[in-house]
Amino acid sequence: MPHFVVLGAGGQLGSELASLLPKEHTVALTRDGLDITDFSKVQATLTMLRPRIVFNCAAFVRVDDAEERVEEAWRVNAFAVLFLAKICAELGATLVHISTDYVFDGRKKSPYTELDPPNPLNVYGATKLMGEFFVRAYNPRHFIVRTAGLYGQKGSKAKGGSFVERILSKARAGEPLRVVTDQVTSPTYARDLASHLVKLVETEKFGLYHIANRGYCSWHEFASAIIQLAGLNAQVEPITSEQIPLKAKRPAFSALISVRLLSAGLPPLRHWREALAEFLSEQLG
Repeated sequence: MPHFVVLGAGGQLGSELASLLPKEHTVALTRDGLDITDFSKVQATLTMLRPRIVFNCAAFVRVDDAEERVEEAWRVNAFAVLFLAKICAELGATLVHISTDYVFDGRKKSPYTELDPPNPLNVYGATKLMGEFFVRAYNPRHFIVRTAGLYGQKGSKAKGGSFVERILSKARAGEPLRVVTDQVTSPTYARDLASHLVKLVETEKFGLYHIANRGYCSWHEFASAIIQLAGLNAQVEPITSEQIPLKAKRPAFSALISVRLLSAGLPPLRHWREALAEFLSEQLG
């Protein structure tokens, strides 16, 4: 029987986790392998595998689409998580559930900690927050990990690539780059997050954690750093949120910081610029 099951193993974070965990003790399941909204199949699969730890990296992540595909977003991000939490509890398995900075409204002007009250502005954030609630309510052996501005080697299929990939692609194609200055995040390298998750689960210090690369910046600053570190000659035009027609409202400031990681014996992640530089050096050779 495997020690670990990774759900959503085809995504940015899931693929990194699957590469870090011992292959002989890990079952990595993509959406094609196991759709988490297929409750009977989830129950049958996990009952057969009886893992010690389940990482749930599966989610409906298309923030704007969630405003129109409301039922689907709730089914994936909340009700499937409810069922998953119950099954894991019945099996005595630890559930590691990945959540988001979008559970906050962005009115705070300093990074959000685990102690700050959530108040989502959009459907995506609301569904993710309810997923958190279900995990806490139905499985005492849980880690809820919020992160932000995620990018990785695999990219995000649902979003047409990560933000980093989309900026690089547009710059190389000579397309105009217009990026918002009035939304602030904590860009996070999926490999750094995955590495910390592997260590965190072994502590058994259950609860809510914020894990994101240290520091924060506007999306415009992030895009400018990508262009600079990649050695590309392109200009990034600063714009405001009002200049782009998006269905979902975003928090203006959703940087994350942790007040709990040290108590679990883990240091903060490295600065986002250092992580981005390493990612780009590997991507660009």
